[in-house]
Amino acid sequence: MKETKLTFQRLEKKYLIHETQKERFLKHAMPYLTIDAFGPSTICNIYYDTDHYDLITNSIQKPPYKEKLRLRCYGICDKHSTVYLEIKKKCKGVVNKRRAALTILEAQNYLERGIHTSKQSQILSEIDYFISYYHPQPKVFLAYDREPFIGNHDSDIRITFDSNLRRRYDQLSLLDGDVGHALLAEGMIIMEIKVKDAYPLWLTQILSQYEIYPCSFSKYGTAFLKDIVEKERGKLCSQVF
Repeated sequence: MKETKLTFQRLEKKYLIHETQKERFLKHAMPYLTIDAFGPSTICNIYYDTDHYDLITNSIQKPPYKEKLRLRCYGICDKHSTVYLEIKKKCKGVVNKRRAALTILEAQNYLERGIHTSKQSQILSEIDYFISYYHPQPKVFLAYDREPFIGNHDSDIRITFDSNLRRRYDQLSLLDGDVGHALLAEGMIIMEIKVKDAYPLWLTQILSQYEIYPCSFSKYGTAFLKDIVEKERGKLCSQVF
């Protein structure tokens, strides 16, 4: 089994595209790309936040610095799965991701019961501090089907396509399967480009040719705005009338 990295620092840009744009993009980009060794997979996440959603509220205001906590599993989680408890920080466009690999039982004991794992690391110390500061709780389950590619000549170039985004607000455990309600319109995909430095020329040319432009997009943020914020607005409107 290929080893999974636990720390990342890179530039990341997201693009909201239609599946037809994805097909055109890949038609011209495939000479420069290879499917990642992990291959296509379903990625399941639980996002954590404060009682009043302080983390995502701050994030959608686009501050120079923001952070989030999530628990992630590659594939459908079962009691034997390895999961990743992850702090993701973004400062002035640079993403720094630090995560700890745990068994699902270790993660549940830690997050739900405050029972610390016997493992020790700098990353777990940082997560301890984050949890003691924010007291986060599970807020939303988000899953999507990912198709990942890496550069043929530069493995630091990584391009992913996330489709069938879905979310739910009950059954907030990775052991509860990957079902959920669709987050995006049919046929829409999130393309994410991750690089160490600048884009190579071939990539900028293809993006320009097909008029594919970056956008500010957060899966958790989109779910929050669609579901939580709209629900609260509906309550206020009903109170007025």
